Amino acid sequence: MQWQTTRFAIDLSRPRVMGIVNVTPDSFSDGGQHFGSKAALEHCEQLVREGADILDIGGESTRPGIAPVPLDEERTRVIPVVREAVRLGVPVSVDTYKPEVMREVLDLGADIVNDVWALQQPGAVEAVASHPNCGVCLMHMHGEPRTMQRAPMQGDAVPQVLAFLRERTRVLRERGVAADRVTWDPGIGFGKTPEQNFALLARQRELLAGGYALLAGWSRKSSLGTASGEPMERRIPASVAAALLAVDRGARIVRVHDVRETVAALKVWGAMQAADEAAERKT
Repeated sequence: MQWQTTRFAIDLSRPRVMGIVNVTPDSFSDGGQHFGSKAALEHCEQLVREGADILDIGGESTRPGIAPVPLDEERTRVIPVVREAVRLGVPVSVDTYKPEVMREVLDLGADIVNDVWALQQPGAVEAVASHPNCGVCLMHMHGEPRTMQRAPMQGDAVPQVLAFLRERTRVLRERGVAADRVTWDPGIGFGKTPEQNFALLARQRELLAGGYALLAGWSRKSSLGTASGEPMERRIPASVAAALLAVDRGARIVRVHDVRETVAALKVWGAMQAADEAAERKT
């Protein structure tokens, strides 16, 4: 399996680590730490040194209750960082739902559009479909960021998420976007209860029935705090554990803040997988 993107065909035979670069003053976990193009680019460079396979640059927080960022402000935050990040030798993803930003970053050489709205905004499908090769990540979100946790989705989340992602993919495929350009994200924490989030993890293999690579974004999420009792700033162990569990259940990309720790953990997981395969060959 591979993920076709603008400049790279990403080999998904091993799990890939997507490092988060929040160019925002108000993200839930690291707002303000990398705000400004110089600080954000330095963070990009650090994540690449730590082993990030992909960089995911975003200029608008999607934490619950947050207000939307105006287009010009998002452009001011994101464009200078993308312009430099595409020179770092790894795929660059941009976390945006605005078609104007999508078109501009793709023109700069960005590889992936990562859209929490799954291309539901007017013009978003067209922005991706008009590009010959860019990758796209379609995420499930119940509601919208300002209100999604006030009224989380009801019932069994797994079939609802699967049906939604299938439908959004159908729309994209009908516009001529090849299947290997598409990945799915079940949207952990986006309008879902902790129980629903963990059900999506426990039954993640049901989502694989759709035939698309899965991206898992558990890093520092509030459900990990509910389970572990740890505040956001102490959720690295819980985040790494969730990433490993997601990979073990078939996720091919994990989106994380803590790249070094996740890369190290996945090396151990990979060594264990290799040992299991060697033992099977001997029998």
